[in-house]
Amino acid sequence: MFALVLHSHLPWLANHGRWPVGEEWLYQSWAASYLPVVGVLKRLAAEGRTGLLSLGVTPVLAAQLDDPHSLAGMHHWLGNWQLRANEAALMHSAAHRELGAREHRLAAAALDDFETNWRHGSSPLLRGLIDSGAIELLGGPLAHPFQPLLDQRLRAFSLSEGLADANERWGSRPTGIWAPECGYTPGMELDYDDAGIGHFMVDGPAFRGDTSLGRPVRDAEVVAFGRDLQVSYRVWSPKSGYPGHAAYRDFHTYDHDTGLKASRVTGRTVAGADKAPYDPELASAAITRHVDDFVEVVRKRLRSEADRIGRPALVVAAFDTELFGHWWHEGPQWLDQVLRALPEAGIDIGTLASARERGYVGEPVQLHDSSWGSGKDWRVWAGDQVKDLVALNDEVVRTALDTVDKDRSGSTGLELRNPVNDQLLREALLTVSSDWAFMVSKDSAAGYARDRAHLHAHAVREIAEAAASGQLARAHRLAAGWAQADGLFPGLDARRLPNRESATRA
Repeated sequence: MFALVLHSHLPWLANHGRWPVGEEWLYQSWAASYLPVVGVLKRLAAEGRTGLLSLGVTPVLAAQLDDPHSLAGMHHWLGNWQLRANEAALMHSAAHRELGAREHRLAAAALDDFETNWRHGSSPLLRGLIDSGAIELLGGPLAHPFQPLLDQRLRAFSLSEGLADANERWGSRPTGIWAPECGYTPGMELDYDDAGIGHFMVDGPAFRGDTSLGRPVRDAEVVAFGRDLQVSYRVWSPKSGYPGHAAYRDFHTYDHDTGLKASRVTGRTVAGADKAPYDPELASAAITRHVDDFVEVVRKRLRSEADRIGRPALVVAAFDTELFGHWWHEGPQWLDQVLRALPEAGIDIGTLASARERGYVGEPVQLHDSSWGSGKDWRVWAGDQVKDLVALNDEVVRTALDTVDKDRSGSTGLELRNPVNDQLLREALLTVSSDWAFMVSKDSAAGYARDRAHLHAHAVREIAEAAASGQLARAHRLAAGWAQADGLFPGLDARRLPNRESATRA
């Protein structure tokens, strides 16, 4: 059996800048990946196909795809894309006219899709795909924290609130999750059991490459599935993956007159100015070859793994959803074709949930610290480059928890909901988002990442200071003010934070 897993995630970008980093990142990914990928899944579901893949959508991304501010901004962005394409089509050069016409068709189709299907957010679309059995939807903890480094109380709270948020949006509570960054440390399997999680993802090296079956973790019931790197890297390898093929549209090269992408990859060592014009027919031919190649790669891998373990084997390929369309322009077309071609070739496809139900589970494994980051350890989120952020996270979490604990300890009788405590935890979770350390470690908009971490830390500090000094009216005003930009997760309720005593395991 073959299982495809897609992980959809962006940090909270709404109301936090536009360009070069900020909401533009959200709208580009939405237009290039989320619209076409969901379109592919809808078409396949309309044909009666089920069990296509496991789709992870993090709570923080789901919040943005349902947020009125983001929906309005996305509508404006799509209209602007169409206008830019129209301007290109009116230019004098034949190349610009061809580029403009092609982009105008894409923009018009995206705008029509958005206005027809997305104006009420992503939740109705995803709920339909879940209810039809087309996909399994994977949840996750709020705001995408790197869980192994997070205080256990906040870790448990973030996970339970994330699953509750999913239930509110999609009408069902996920039984599987994509753990942020595939981060794991011993003990988390018990958290998953407590939360009702049946399965989660780790990277292949956590299983020492033996990913042919899911495995219960230590003494818990929860099953971990490992990403098969041999198959996954066939698609997304920096050196030999499909998106780097010469015929595909180049992600990094822009036409300076229009801001549109007009070039194909051409060659890995070819400078941007020397790249050849994009040719959709060449790209289409490459897609066909790469679909055929992938089917054969999966077939051979399934046979070799089944021979090795002496029973039917499982292959799990896992990718960021944003690969399909945003990074790899032709990715959604490849995805559509490969999800048709695999069953036609006699290869069973399904979800992680169906893999578990059908018995693709082996003996328990003693998992150790791991992630899917560089080195497959924690260096990206805990290394020397980000030790200041690690210290900041510890301080902010301690401040938030101490402030909430103090307020709740003074409650007598019925405990009422407190928007100050809710916002403290909301800002603390945004501070500890794994994205900030990742962006710093990878030197990708590191300044923006540090600014965001410190901005949310400042919010926690000033709300906590007002509350600690007895300035309750000021604390409420500050909490309400920060909620103007960071009002995601309206269901978050600080009263559900585990108390200190219950957080200590026997």
